[in-house]
Amino acid sequence: MKSYLTHLECTYCHATYPADEVIRLCAECSKVLYPRYDLAGARDALNPDELKNRPANMWRYFEVMPVLDEANVITLGEGFTPIFKAERLGDKIGASAVYIKDEGLNPTASFKARGLSAAVSKAKELGITKLTMPSAGNAAGAMAAYAAKGGMEAYVFMPKDAPEANQIEVSISGGDLTLIDGLISDAGVLSRKRAAEEGLFDVSTLQEPYRVEGKKTMGYEIAEQSDWELPDAIIYPTGGGTGIVGMWKAFAEMEEMGWIGPKRPKMYAVQAEGCAPIVRAFREGAEFAEPWENAQTMAAGIRVPGAIGDYLILGAIRESGGGALTVTDDEMKYYMSLVASLEGMFICPEGAATAVALNKLLVAGDLSPDENILLLNTGSGLKYLDVM
Repeated sequence: MKSYLTHLECTYCHATYPADEVIRLCAECSKVLYPRYDLAGARDALNPDELKNRPANMWRYFEVMPVLDEANVITLGEGFTPIFKAERLGDKIGASAVYIKDEGLNPTASFKARGLSAAVSKAKELGITKLTMPSAGNAAGAMAAYAAKGGMEAYVFMPKDAPEANQIEVSISGGDLTLIDGLISDAGVLSRKRAAEEGLFDVSTLQEPYRVEGKKTMGYEIAEQSDWELPDAIIYPTGGGTGIVGMWKAFAEMEEMGWIGPKRPKMYAVQAEGCAPIVRAFREGAEFAEPWENAQTMAAGIRVPGAIGDYLILGAIRESGGGALTVTDDEMKYYMSLVASLEGMFICPEGAATAVALNKLLVAGDLSPDENILLLNTGSGLKYLDVM
């Protein structure tokens, strides 16, 4: 298989950069970089009908992935997670076509495996041996696991109140864990300081170009698993937002390759009431989101006071005709129990937030009971036993 990666492009000022150099952010405006591909070449090389003969993981889309040499791929089998019809949940809240994509079935039990497989693989290809990131949850364990698999060093900075399971994951995989008093933004300050001092490569959310490429495979899978017909709406728990912008990128790539038409799902971002910078910016009509003060929520994955990709998240939501809304911690806890009792799925608080949001959107009339609606459960509830 051949990757059709051609270059990197700034998502804001559109400056371009070579894809064979170690680059994190745009040198002109410090905004997010995206890998770009020769999609005409990829289209000619890969017929979507051929995908059924490939391994059931995210690297089945190798032509539109950023690693040039297959030998550099570091994989634990991430991706191609199932989509279940949540019939009993739908009956309960009054919707006939509710589906859940269960990312908790990934390696390291969360969707973070996708982004870190892509980022760590590309780091290996670029000759990087030492990685760092701040994390409030699942990304920490995923980075440590993939770094261990690739024989690389992992330095992780986490808030002291991050879920215990995530802390253990880092240590058991041989990662160097530093716990701090504060939020993920505070952990990020220390991570960047150590990166500058010790030559570590920062793989924070959208602070380098490649994690988004792992996350975008959710979009490819949703299309493939739905016979290339996208759902009417996707509800996604939003912290750093790589999943939303990754799926949005995937939809554009697939349309350019002729795999899908112009129809897009309405994209809904869900945040916790105690940390909702994207929701606030959406309601205010702002292009960027101001950092959230005193962020608080049990859902560590969406306790992100500020996202570098805020303009990309807001752009995708608005272009899709979707929206942004908040839920409370109590609502998340209730829906974790409700989904488990109705569907047998022990979803994470962030995943439960999407079910809460769906109910609110139905009650408000923003979504219709007969629409095809996909919820993204981003991780296993087993990693949150200490906050239940």
